Amino acid sequence: MSAGTRPGLPMDVLARVAAAQRHPLLFATISGAHLYGFSSPDSDFDLRGVHILPVRDVVGLIEGDETIESTQVVDGLEIDLVTHDAKKFFRLLLRRNGYVLEQLLSPLIVQTTPEHEELKRISRGCLTRHYFHHYAGFAETQWKLFIKEDPPRIKPLLYLYRVLLTGIHLMRSGEVEANLVQLNEVYRLPQVADLIAAKTSGMEDSRLAVGGIEFHAQEYRRLLGVLESSAAASALPEQTSAQGELNDLLIRLRCGVPESDLRS
Repeated sequence: MSAGTRPGLPMDVLARVAAAQRHPLLFATISGAHLYGFSSPDSDFDLRGVHILPVRDVVGLIEGDETIESTQVVDGLEIDLVTHDAKKFFRLLLRRNGYVLEQLLSPLIVQTTPEHEELKRISRGCLTRHYFHHYAGFAETQWKLFIKEDPPRIKPLLYLYRVLLTGIHLMRSGEVEANLVQLNEVYRLPQVADLIAAKTSGMEDSRLAVGGIEFHAQEYRRLLGVLESSAAASALPEQTSAQGELNDLLIRLRCGVPESDLRS
C-alpha cells in the first residue's frame, strides 16, 4: 500500500519500482539526502526497505538473497534501491545500526503495511545509549572523507553535521530525527543553514569555499564531545528489550503464523 503523494517527490515512480520487486516488501521508504533535507537538483533517490524471503529460500540449501541492491534509471530519475530480508534487518536493529533505524522511521513512505507500523512500535525497544557508537563512528568516517579532498566537498560535511546532531538528539530526547533542517531548528548552528543553502541550490559535488576548514574541525571536535556527554547522561537503557517481539513478528511474516498461536 502506498503512503500517497508527497509534494516535490516522484512517489508514483518510486512506488512502481517498489511494487516490481520479486519478494513482498514489508515497507519501502526514501532515505539519503531527500530524507536528510539537503538534496541537490541532481541528487538520486535512495529507496530502502525490507523484503520477506519465502520459507524455501531460508531453510533450503539454495538460500535467497539477504540483501538486494540495484541502480536503475526510471523516467529520467536515478533510483538506488537496497532492501534487506526481514531477519537481517531485525538483527541490524538489535546491533544498534542507525542506518536501518532511520530507514524504518523515515516519514517519506513509498510502500507500507500494518506490520510496518508494528515494527516501528517495536523499534522503540531497540533504542539504547549504545547507538552513540554508530553516530560517533559515522561522523569520523565523514570527517575523513571531507578532509581528504582538495577542495573539499560540502556533501560529507553536511553528513557530518547531520549524524552528530541526530546522535545528540537521540541521546537527549530518545527520538530519531534524521532531517538536518529540523534538527537545526533545535540546535541553531549558523554554518549548517549556510551549507544546506549552498548544497540545495547547487550540484551534488558542490565544493566548499577556500578557508574555513579549521572552523569545521573545531566544530567537529566540539559536537563529538557533546555527543559523548549526552550519551553518558542519556536516559536511554543499556540493553534492548525488543528481541522477543522481533522474533515473534519474524515468524509471523515468514510462516504466516497467527499472533494468537505464538502466544498460546
